Amino acid sequence: MSSVDENQPFGTPVWIELTVPDLERTQRFYRAVFGWEFDGGDCLYRGLPVAGLTQGEHAGWTVYLATDDCDGTAEAITAAGGTVVVQPHEREDRGRTALAVDPTGARFGLWQGRSLPGCRLVNEAATLMRNDLVTPEPGRAREFYRTVFGFTLDGNEDLPGIDFTFLRRPDGHEIGGITGEPQATSAWGTLFLADDADSAAARGVEAGGETVSAVDTPYGRMVTVRDPFGTEFAVGS
Repeated sequence: MSSVDENQPFGTPVWIELTVPDLERTQRFYRAVFGWEFDGGDCLYRGLPVAGLTQGEHAGWTVYLATDDCDGTAEAITAAGGTVVVQPHEREDRGRTALAVDPTGARFGLWQGRSLPGCRLVNEAATLMRNDLVTPEPGRAREFYRTVFGFTLDGNEDLPGIDFTFLRRPDGHEIGGITGEPQATSAWGTLFLADDADSAAARGVEAGGETVSAVDTPYGRMVTVRDPFGTEFAVGS
């Protein structure tokens, strides 16, 4: 269990937000899977925000990376070959944010926390565990995120035959990774922790979703689920 009460170091995934066309149906689905409650645009677990929810046409999860200078990081994204699609702006008193697309086409956000440092609970059942980027252009992606966020890149001997690189902050903390898959569409994935990944996925199926895949990895069981609007996420245990 990990409670988050302050802003995290530069480049850390700190907030996730789901955009959907139907808020009521989405709330029913994620309440069934994770036991979340909802307050305005917040998904709550044990009374604390663990994700955001908004209505719109761009369905999918978006991960936001921490910055203490949203405007400066947005400029660095452009200089490194990315595109800022929503310019830095205030989210009431919660923080200053922006949305960007990296050179491989993957969408992500920036979060300069003020009253909200991001997800208030992480690394426990029903909350965010990690985010990884899957892309057919891993070299290009690695160079971009190294340049903008100062990540170091380390291989992974636990996954032979898979083109995977850890992303680490300058302090050595692992924040995620990049996987090269030639047939993939570039996107940041979202992995939630679960007490039992298969049971969480089964609740999703009962609520109108579907199971995409289920695999055992060196790090535990991982099940990919597709929600009623086609958005995929993973649950791990």
